[in-house]
Amino acid sequence: MNLFLTGTDTNVGKSYIASLLVRALRSEGHDCVGLKPICCGDRDDATLLHAAAEGAIELNDVNPVWLRTPAAPYTASLIENRAIDLALIRESFQRARAAHESVIVEGAGGWLVPIERDYYIADLAVECGLPVAIVVANRLGALNHALLTVAAVRARGLECAGLILNHPSPDEDIATTTNRGVLEEFAGVPILFDVAYGQRGIKLNHH
Repeated sequence: MNLFLTGTDTNVGKSYIASLLVRALRSEGHDCVGLKPICCGDRDDATLLHAAAEGAIELNDVNPVWLRTPAAPYTASLIENRAIDLALIRESFQRARAAHESVIVEGAGGWLVPIERDYYIADLAVECGLPVAIVVANRLGALNHALLTVAAVRARGLECAGLILNHPSPDEDIATTTNRGVLEEFAGVPILFDVAYGQRGIKLNHH
């Protein structure tokens, strides 16, 4: 399994889901690593993926570009007066793809978060060329965000492998209990996983 994970928004649980996938694949004997090409703010997402891969890849290869400003990459690079090294990102990705059986790449924020002027997370995903899975926070608003993101992924000519529903809260309401059924009807892509709040593992059967 090789995937590019994007989200319907920031803080929807991409790193949590990515680390679960890496751990699940490794537990089944697959040489899988996770990449977080760009971190903005802290580096917690990258350290989570580094730990999930059990040291199979260096932290600086998991995360080749780290901006300390907690903002979109384009904004953070302007504030820090520092160009984002796309060549380094490309090299790290190609090295991981060549050295490991399976790679899970996690974007930053949502699909159209800008990295440079006229270069977005979507463009990075196109360069990676992997099927795209969309992490959806299961809450009110998820339907619009998920359907827009599916359409945007397809507009770039990429395969949308499906949606991963993540429950960011233990609380349930009418939206969280009905979102899955509506997305199954309207999204045109499968629900790959439905991850409960606090879930510690993912079963990969049939995926």
